[in-house]
Amino acid sequence: MQRRSILKAAAGAATTLAVPQVFAQPWPSGPIRIIVGFPPGGGTDALARVLSVKLTQMWNQQVIVENKAGVAGVLAADYVAQQASDGTTLLMAHINSHALAPSLQPKLSYSVERDFVPIVLVGVTPNLLIANTNEAARTVKDIVALCKAKPGQVTFGSAGNGSAQHLALELFKLQAKVDAIHVPYKGSGPLLTDLMGGQIQYSFETMTAATPHVKSGKVLAVAQTRTKRAKGHPNVPTMEEQGFPGFEATTWYGLAGPGKLPSAIAQKMNEDVNKVLAMPDVQEKLDTYGAEDGGGTREKFAAFIRAETAKWARVVKDGNIKVES
Repeated sequence: MQRRSILKAAAGAATTLAVPQVFAQPWPSGPIRIIVGFPPGGGTDALARVLSVKLTQMWNQQVIVENKAGVAGVLAADYVAQQASDGTTLLMAHINSHALAPSLQPKLSYSVERDFVPIVLVGVTPNLLIANTNEAARTVKDIVALCKAKPGQVTFGSAGNGSAQHLALELFKLQAKVDAIHVPYKGSGPLLTDLMGGQIQYSFETMTAATPHVKSGKVLAVAQTRTKRAKGHPNVPTMEEQGFPGFEATTWYGLAGPGKLPSAIAQKMNEDVNKVLAMPDVQEKLDTYGAEDGGGTREKFAAFIRAETAKWARVVKDGNIKVES
């Protein structure tokens, strides 16, 4: 009888340990939404959907990706900043909304530090300088020569004014001392459609969004924009290797919640996303997309956002870059 009681107590303790331990606030009971600031088909959307599938299984509740495209991701960030801080609404935070917008848009309606709680960095990717397959200029040197031969005529698409692709182009123009036409879109999906169709010639597209089209041969990869080659594209040379020392223009993604998200919920989410990022099948997808260096603590992500904001504020100032509000 005593042995049965001990076993029953041990079983009860094991059950208790298996339940998510969120003491400060109740865990959100309904579906959890991850808001993406770009249309389906882009890099942010792709990574959010990888997370949503795994977290749905882990939490045994629906995790839904919801697309709210516009203003290079700022529209979605503004929306999430105004939602209840109960864990039911999260943002797939992005370099555009959290590092570029503060210096490009003085009238920004939210404060990154006040209105958001960083949860976890999901990944940092190079951009890929990609070309339509019919373009003759297929190296950085040749593209620079083309831009100099046809100033203000060569077209580069981006996911929107003030986007990571736009800023990578501006950095390229500054360093190469060339002029080119910036063609903004409402996300990577429509940009890639037009690039493959020949309506635009080039783009510093996110590696996450560009990779499937590079692998299928629908677009050409000319260069990548980190100083080291991504594991997923070992044969694509960097901008540095093609004559642009120190050229680094990344796109990054992470989960964030509204500004009063309880610390206990944010911490539980951080721990679980770290578990997801360590799964072999997820790691394989991240490597394919070029998304590296993700995971870690909430504090790491917060410090990363601050460093990126300061870096791009200097680029915006030095290049006198302005975007339409």
